[in-house]
Amino acid sequence: MKRILVLIVSILSVLVLQTSADSVSATTGAASSPSGISGKVVDTMDSGGYTYVQLEQDGKKLWVALPQTKVKKGQMITVSPGMVMENFESKTLKRKFDRIVFSGGIIDDKTNAVKEKKSEGSKGNVPAAEKISVTKATGPNAYTIAEIYKKKKTLNGKSVSLKAKVVKVTSGIMKMNWIHLQDGTGKAADGSNDIVATSTTELPADGDIVTVSGTLAADKDFGSGYKYSVLIEKATFKK
Repeated sequence: MKRILVLIVSILSVLVLQTSADSVSATTGAASSPSGISGKVVDTMDSGGYTYVQLEQDGKKLWVALPQTKVKKGQMITVSPGMVMENFESKTLKRKFDRIVFSGGIIDDKTNAVKEKKSEGSKGNVPAAEKISVTKATGPNAYTIAEIYKKKKTLNGKSVSLKAKVVKVTSGIMKMNWIHLQDGTGKAADGSNDIVATSTTELPADGDIVTVSGTLAADKDFGSGYKYSVLIEKATFKK
């Protein structure tokens, strides 16, 4: 009986130590709390719709990525907590980060809420509308981008395909590649001219005309302002 009790205590001790180690690993760097991450801006750069900021406090440094935001070196800021990513590589910056936090934006000191202007999320990453004329894809599951927006409720969870131009590519976010597509249909005013496809393996280049196939997801919400009215998941691309 004593041996069993000793074994149980040992297992619980290991679990407690592991939980503590995970917690420290996720918050190493600038001052972090459940309400936000604070520090002085010591380095910053914009790329791919994001602002990358290195924060420092008490001699500790941490990189955070925000929806594109104006910040200055020497500025003291607090950003909302977010997803921690290890060994993240930014293709647009051609740089690898050992650890980086993807935050929803800067927190307003007075309201303790993320400033709306600083947290545009998915809307802030939509490329400008281009003058594009692409012939519609063929087949029983073929649609234009405008048609997908109109029929998103009935198409949710179903296979779709469309032919469009790649207007923006962001790779390595949440271990996926994010490809913005436009085909000349829809309206820029309400965002129905642009659709995002995600893939873990394929990465077409900006300017490519492709036929994309995948599963449609309607009203997909990843949090921190990243919500998509329509999204093509597990996408494959053919030129």
